Amino acid sequence: MTETVETEAGTARVTWHHAPDPRLVLAVGHGAGGGIEARDLQALAAALPAHGVSVALVEQPWRVAGRKVAPAPKTLDTGWRGLWPALTRPGLPVISGGRSAGARVACRTATGLGAHAVLALSFPLHPPGRPEKSRAGELLGAGVPTLVVQGGNDPFGRPEEFPEGGFEMVGVDYGDHSFAVPKRAPVTREAALETVTDAVTRWAASLG
Repeated sequence: MTETVETEAGTARVTWHHAPDPRLVLAVGHGAGGGIEARDLQALAAALPAHGVSVALVEQPWRVAGRKVAPAPKTLDTGWRGLWPALTRPGLPVISGGRSAGARVACRTATGLGAHAVLALSFPLHPPGRPEKSRAGELLGAGVPTLVVQGGNDPFGRPEEFPEGGFEMVGVDYGDHSFAVPKRAPVTREAALETVTDAVTRWAASLG
């Protein structure tokens, strides 16, 4: 089921993948370079409903409008806040999540929105090659249980570059920022995505 939601940043879109007997909602936003067609988002939408988690794939207004460049972080946060009532409408606890830029949005807004937890896929800890430009403060400031799933070769921050404490980390061996793996890697892309879905499934089950 797909619905449009009006926000102060424009019209957003939510595509629902409902669980038969839901106990949680996972709302996940896309990154600045792609939409909800990202393989990891689609894999979560396919896997989690069987485990009692309804998945809401969220398209930010700029993406719905067909623009190719994401707006400023403040505008992204405004869009996410405007969407929140639609995400909480089922009356269930909501995990606020996203990949890349969407993960930053989830972290920045979690406490203010009353999110149950945060899922950060491919959190962009720093711009590629610029480790001194750390965004760790956003991640550590989420204020709720947080899971980071990070590719082992992510140029925006490998798992070992993250500070310790304050969140749970799951690394995806050989994965890049999209969890793609080199052809010569000893794991397949499918196995990498399975690492992502298994980690999120286990973590969501632990949230109660």
